[in-house]
Amino acid sequence: MPLLCPHLKTIIGIFCTATTIVLWALCIWQLIIRFAPVKTPPMEPSCFCHNNGICSDGICLCPEEWVGTHCEIVNFCDSSTYKVNSSEDILSFEIIIVGRYGYSIEKCDNSTANRGTPKGTRMCTRKNGIPTLQLPSIMDCNVTLLSLSEKVQSMNESATAEITSIATDTQILTSKPKELKSDNISLAASIADKILNLPSHVVPGEAAAAAVATVSQLLDANKTEFSLTNDDLTNSTISLTMAMQNFSVSSSSLEEVVQPNVAVRRVDLQESSAAVLFCALKGSTNGLVSDRIIIEEQASSLKNDITTEIQILISVTNATGSERAGFVLYQNDRLFPSKIYRTGLEESYNNRVISGNINGTMVNNVKIALSPQFNSSKLQLYNHACVFWDYSQNDWNTSGCIKETESPELLKCSCNHTTNFAVLMNFKTVYKYSRPLTILSQIGCGLSIAGLIVTIVVQIWIRKSRKMSTTLILVSLCSALLIFDIIFIFGIENTNANKTESVISAPNTMLMSDIELPHPNHGCTVVAALLHYFLLATFTWTALNSRHLYLLLIKTQRDFSRSFNITMLLTGWGGPALVVSITVAVTVKNLNYRQEEFCWLAALEPDGTFSIRKPMLWSFLLPVAAILLFNIAVFVKITYVAIWKENKNLTSTKKKSHIMKVSATLSIAVILGITWILGYLMLIDNEQMNITVTYFFCIFNATQGLQIFFFHVLGTPAGKKKIANIFVSITKLRIYLHSKTYSLILHIKQPYESFKSTNPMRDYNDISLSSCME
Repeated sequence: MPLLCPHLKTIIGIFCTATTIVLWALCIWQLIIRFAPVKTPPMEPSCFCHNNGICSDGICLCPEEWVGTHCEIVNFCDSSTYKVNSSEDILSFEIIIVGRYGYSIEKCDNSTANRGTPKGTRMCTRKNGIPTLQLPSIMDCNVTLLSLSEKVQSMNESATAEITSIATDTQILTSKPKELKSDNISLAASIADKILNLPSHVVPGEAAAAAVATVSQLLDANKTEFSLTNDDLTNSTISLTMAMQNFSVSSSSLEEVVQPNVAVRRVDLQESSAAVLFCALKGSTNGLVSDRIIIEEQASSLKNDITTEIQILISVTNATGSERAGFVLYQNDRLFPSKIYRTGLEESYNNRVISGNINGTMVNNVKIALSPQFNSSKLQLYNHACVFWDYSQNDWNTSGCIKETESPELLKCSCNHTTNFAVLMNFKTVYKYSRPLTILSQIGCGLSIAGLIVTIVVQIWIRKSRKMSTTLILVSLCSALLIFDIIFIFGIENTNANKTESVISAPNTMLMSDIELPHPNHGCTVVAALLHYFLLATFTWTALNSRHLYLLLIKTQRDFSRSFNITMLLTGWGGPALVVSITVAVTVKNLNYRQEEFCWLAALEPDGTFSIRKPMLWSFLLPVAAILLFNIAVFVKITYVAIWKENKNLTSTKKKSHIMKVSATLSIAVILGITWILGYLMLIDNEQMNITVTYFFCIFNATQGLQIFFFHVLGTPAGKKKIANIFVSITKLRIYLHSKTYSLILHIKQPYESFKSTNPMRDYNDISLSSCME
């Protein structure tokens, strides 16, 4: 019985076809897995909100300027002017939120010590339900925090006007918190601490409110100014938090003070009160508003509704009716600098601190709940810890607190004492990938894989008709790019990067940071190293190809020694291996070799900015840039001298001449990887341009293998002939069934015919740059 496939070339052709089909099937499978349809969440109940309120889960989240069920109640005082005494000076104020201070548009003159600082401030309160402005307070433009600090040390406790003046001036001087330095913060904290620690019957309500407003403004200062190495600042801020805690239960002049970053509330407990609940409701903005601060006496448990952001429930035992409960809520932890817990994601969330105290009785049951607010498009909550501020250690501590969390939407804690509490959180980064770009990459690499496999096979088959060096370079280049594309499709994704896991119910242990790094993935590191190596090898072979083309077409060198080929092999495969080995050796100990988003070289800092210290720059971008510059120089030289420079001996028509020149130019550009220069344009900090360049980069470079196939197989006479022969061999394949023989095709016309052109030059359709190298 005759053999099924008597020709070796037919067997190889079938093998290459099967391999390409399998790789394509795997590519499609990868696309299906990565882009499986995501279940859409159920529709949220709708609600009608006025004045730019946001409907969330059927509840209106109102901006600060409006309150009410549908954000229909005014919560601000209109812009106003005030004439200073009998002078012609006028102070102008923009709209002011109820319960807050506004600052005058007019600033101190440049000739004064406080140039650029507002001259005055006034508060907006609510009387009989109507927003009402208080009279302004005007500052001496030559007073300083240092002079006020000295003044507060010697002030007379009975001089209420002086106390109020010092408190108000300090508040105005800290009205630009982003400009405050650590020394200013320390002085302002000391002044506010001194005022709040005065006997409650001495401190006027206006002075106490101004001091709390100062604390609120300090929380807006740059976090970099709260240095742990500045002992004076640390002592001042810690002392201030103790003063705030005492003020919350001892103040007799004010029951409530609510500023954007601080809320203080006092409650006189009734004899029948068993528990008191303090909670802050959500809003469309982060600032605290008086109408969103709620107190409930005789509360039985924490709220489970979606409108509450943070709450604390204190159970009171043996209440006599003379007790007071005091609560303080801080919008961030600036005043609680921790040496243990390090933060790096402050821009995406806030670590709120809440204090609850009862004077005159024992408390052994405190419950805290936080509905965490963070940027869920960038972060995923991983873990949390229930902690309190331990003044003996000046740091967070978990002693006496346990976690009672059942759902990541509401983090619950229980403690057996009262003080300043916080729910520390850490997050995993959520990485977002562009679906169109990923699809383009997958499809482009799949096409490239098919093209490269055929190109390698054809180049090996026609090696006898070409120079050994030409075949060696092209096969090596295609092999490096083929392996890179295969690894890229199946290994570029870091499987640990976006695992939706959390340990919210784990034991209550102290956290070290708000950033939770993915678990080590050594396989991803290996993939990154392989991608690094084979892409560097691809570029190295393009550089060797540039040199080879230059010698062939410019120097017209025809003979290459065996040592020339050996040198190219050592350079093409050994050079990249040396670079990758050094890079891994230098960075792997610090886990700084690759990034976590996917299995590729590390390039960015945690804040997303490009880093010159990462290996992406010095182990890839710089070497590739040098290679591309060399390739571009050779490309320009070859295209001008060997292609576009006029040759009077040519008699072909101009149209065909231009088509041929363009084809040859593109052929060289593809094989030298010129389009990879688009990658450097992606470093330009222009979002619109970056998006456009990224798509072009993806299209041109993901399909580089397919382009090589078109130009260097189908674009050459020998390549076209070999492809035609394979096609004929496959279509003439005979299948033997029992005693009858069936042919897949009865007759096929030979697509390639030899003829002798009447033109002295070969037909332009059979000419390509590769002909020069055959």
